[in-house]
Amino acid sequence: MNIFGKLSLDAIPHDPVALAGVVFMFSAGIAALVALTYFKLWRWLWEEYLTSLDPKKIGIMYIVVAVLMLVRGMADAGMMRLQQAISVGDSFGYLSPEHFQQVFSAHGTIMIFFVAMPILFGLINLIMPLQIGARDVAFPFLNSVSFWLFAAGAGLINLSLVLGEFSTAGWLAYPPLSELQYSPGVGVDYWIWALQISGIGSLLSGVNFITTIFKMRAPGMTLMRMPIFVWTSLSSMVLVVFAFPILTATLSMLALDRTLGMHFFTTDLGGNVMMYVNLIWAWGHPEVYILVLPAFGIFSEIVPVFSQKRLFGYTSMVFATAGITFFSYLVWAHHFFTMGAGAKVNAFFGIMTMVIAIPTGVKIFNWLFTMFRGRIIFSSPMHWFLGFVVSFTIGGMSGVLLSIPGVDFELHNSLFLVAHFHNMIISGVLFGYFAGITYWFPKIFGFKLNENLGVYAFWCWIVGFFVAFMPLYILGMMGATRRLDHYDASMGWQGLFIVAGVGVCIIGLGVLFQVLQMYVSIRDRKKNIAGADPWNARTLEWSVPSPAPMYNFAHIPHVYGRDPLWARKQGIEHHEPPYTDIRMPKNSPLGLLLGLFGFLFGFGIIWHMYWLVPAAALGAIVCIVVRALDEHTEETISAAVVERIERANPSVTV
Repeated sequence: MNIFGKLSLDAIPHDPVALAGVVFMFSAGIAALVALTYFKLWRWLWEEYLTSLDPKKIGIMYIVVAVLMLVRGMADAGMMRLQQAISVGDSFGYLSPEHFQQVFSAHGTIMIFFVAMPILFGLINLIMPLQIGARDVAFPFLNSVSFWLFAAGAGLINLSLVLGEFSTAGWLAYPPLSELQYSPGVGVDYWIWALQISGIGSLLSGVNFITTIFKMRAPGMTLMRMPIFVWTSLSSMVLVVFAFPILTATLSMLALDRTLGMHFFTTDLGGNVMMYVNLIWAWGHPEVYILVLPAFGIFSEIVPVFSQKRLFGYTSMVFATAGITFFSYLVWAHHFFTMGAGAKVNAFFGIMTMVIAIPTGVKIFNWLFTMFRGRIIFSSPMHWFLGFVVSFTIGGMSGVLLSIPGVDFELHNSLFLVAHFHNMIISGVLFGYFAGITYWFPKIFGFKLNENLGVYAFWCWIVGFFVAFMPLYILGMMGATRRLDHYDASMGWQGLFIVAGVGVCIIGLGVLFQVLQMYVSIRDRKKNIAGADPWNARTLEWSVPSPAPMYNFAHIPHVYGRDPLWARKQGIEHHEPPYTDIRMPKNSPLGLLLGLFGFLFGFGIIWHMYWLVPAAALGAIVCIVVRALDEHTEETISAAVVERIERANPSVTV
């Protein structure tokens, strides 16, 4: 038996573009290692982050990995747009058809699973416990395991750039293209196991956060006193718990088809391709709302603060969130209206798709009514919100248009659909997350981000977005399909593709402004010390020092209303009892080790190194047993230390 399975020197890419990516990735990695060694940061990194069970530190790691993956996802987008702008007529561009499909598949997979999802989990880790008055999440060690499983999946995605190839079957890998007969390489296997391993981490996070919200709220914080961000996080995690097992089962069946010769989704021997399509979208459409609901919650926190008013229609916001959560499970078939389900089925899912727009509209109007007659502060978080309202509304209207089966028959699989999807995800998800990161950055790090550079970044993103994706609406109406790497000059499409490419460049400039914003803000951090409550906010996270201490609250607060910090500012009686000892979880490297074993498990299956699979599984089991037998998983922070920290970093007082 070959201990290396299918792995050989031939797995190293020979395409010059791919090799350039490998060289860049290795160079960046070596530069990072040299910097950590030169500045003697290894011990700090190990103790403060890699082994930490503090949800705030874990949240930061989620966002750091997401930002790195965003850079790769943006590079993929730029490569696709350049190829489409120049691959016309007698010119075939610089990417081979197979390489283009790999880039296309990687872009969609990375942006959804390894950019949007980790920013979501990062922000929930950072903010949700603070907003409900909790010192930690319900299962701190499980939180660490969730992150490292996600990191293992991200590692497999990036490894495909160095060894082997990535999937050419699209970001959802429809059979029969993703079956072994048509994709005999390791690309689809990389896709399956990167998603499978990171998806298990997502499912564990969902269980953890739901338990935290239901069981660890501060005294007096009833469900109808929770901040809207907590409500949307709860709804998102409910969707995770119900949707991700569908993804896990679907990927498992596809993996069995490829590795053990089974026939769940093959077109012969009793398999059913349409079962895959139904299953993947029964997960896939709730996934859209898993991402967008927390962004809605972020806007619900930002708009009242920067309008200096209480949120309009809190109760209707809660019910709208619940409505979106419910209806998100009744719309999946609109992704395949063209596949012969029948008029009655299509009519039902078309109507449900229109209905789900109603609670979303309720939210939009509530935010606008919150701003009405408010004293609006046009900070960079509000810029992101206002950009969202304009672009998301356009995306919503195009979505309602696509909910009509007859229209969808014409526009399905066209660039019109691509434009609509990006309309929803970029404006509804990324803009919301950018607003949230800007808003909560001082709470996380103790200083504000540079405001001017943040506004410049916003304008590049919003202008670049419209320049990049409005042409795709037009191209879709003209018949241009998705995954198109070459077209005939007589189609008259090249000009619009060039405009779309210019839009991607403008968005790239926005990313550069964000990088510059981070650099300048860190450089000038001593000039921009935030204090506990720099925005004159309303919720509990702003009542503690900035950055928040590892224990979050020296005293667990008692909540008297929906805006507890605002109530305290208005003079509601508030007394601080004496400081006491606080018990917090100790650091543990076992989450990191479990992630490493998960990575090796996936790598072993991908390359048919079957000795590595049980070895990695055994290593994971040993880690779990060691953790289960460890009786010393907590440490005590003495009252004197707590008092010293609180005196040095004052919280909000009345």
